[in-house]
Amino acid sequence: MRAVSKSVLGRGTTAMVAALVLAGCEGPLDYDLRGQVGGFSTTPAAQSATTNRPAPDSRGVITYPTYQVAVAQRGDNVAAVAARVGLPEAELARFNGLKPTDQLREGEVLALPRSVGAGAGNVDIASIATTAIDQAPDTGGVRVTNLEPAKPAPVTSTDEPIRHKVKRGETAYTISRLYQVPVDALAEWNGLGSDFAVREGQFLLIPVKNQAAPRQAAAAAPTATTEPGQGSPTPTPPSATQPLPDEKVAPLTPAPDVTAEAPTDSSSSALALPVTGKIIRPYAKGKNEGIDIAGSPGASVKAAEAGTVAAITADADQIPIIVVKHTNDLLTVYANVENISVKKGDRVSRGQSIAKLRGGENAYVHFEVRKGFESVDPETYLR
Repeated sequence: MRAVSKSVLGRGTTAMVAALVLAGCEGPLDYDLRGQVGGFSTTPAAQSATTNRPAPDSRGVITYPTYQVAVAQRGDNVAAVAARVGLPEAELARFNGLKPTDQLREGEVLALPRSVGAGAGNVDIASIATTAIDQAPDTGGVRVTNLEPAKPAPVTSTDEPIRHKVKRGETAYTISRLYQVPVDALAEWNGLGSDFAVREGQFLLIPVKNQAAPRQAAAAAPTATTEPGQGSPTPTPPSATQPLPDEKVAPLTPAPDVTAEAPTDSSSSALALPVTGKIIRPYAKGKNEGIDIAGSPGASVKAAEAGTVAAITADADQIPIIVVKHTNDLLTVYANVENISVKKGDRVSRGQSIAKLRGGENAYVHFEVRKGFESVDPETYLR
């Protein structure tokens, strides 16, 4: 058990220190020594189990579904990391609030301002293809064309951690309590020093927990009671339990103006349209790795073919992304959606609703088709 400095705690807190020390002897020590102050306990956060950070590739890069980070090696400065991952040193330094000559600790994490791996686009789905194509059995019914062999996959993880940007006044302790993770796990994931110091503008990876928190069961409705002599409560009239008449709903907002007609949703095509609408942005390799199809707000987004939900994640703005695995290493991707009605591992059929379009001007789905790790033009499968 480590000693407690009087200079840190100040005068007049001897009794509080004793109570904290005794509490630490009876269970795991609350490392920031603030677990029982004012009735607010950080002990559950300090004891919350987390997974290990994924190992980086040979460049030191870890690829997540919507972003990448670089892990510094012994003796690195910012310029050395930039050279290894192929980014301008000034850009990498500015993005992380550093200078190119700043020395880095071994294991320290730098956020990458843009993708340095294969298949970079609006939605970097290539980063999760490695595991997605192996997490579900093959399904029939999809016709594919022969394409070039897939490139080797980068080191990836589908359990994407939250990426937190440090604000003025925040510390490793306040951030660990905010996300309910141990401060030492936060330090290990981000290569922090022994003093747990963080800087304003620094990006921190929030460790992924071993399992999700259990859902709280809905509280049972209290039983009605009456005082003696007050009589029994009046039962609810049957009319009050009947559903209200259907309300008149205003017509939906028309779909936005379009630039191209969408392919016909023919049952003979290899894939079906995920949403009824028109293409507002075509496929462009390296710029737009799929097509954007506009539709009515709230319209159903449907599976383009039978398969298995291989991954459900979100982009940097927390907009959901769904990946469905089909036969022959074929993946379909549905981004910019909401109200997802499936979960990872679910089997889906062609035309089954899996989500809804967002409202307003965002009523479009970003739809990708990938063969292995490479994106292909979805329109070749939709005709």
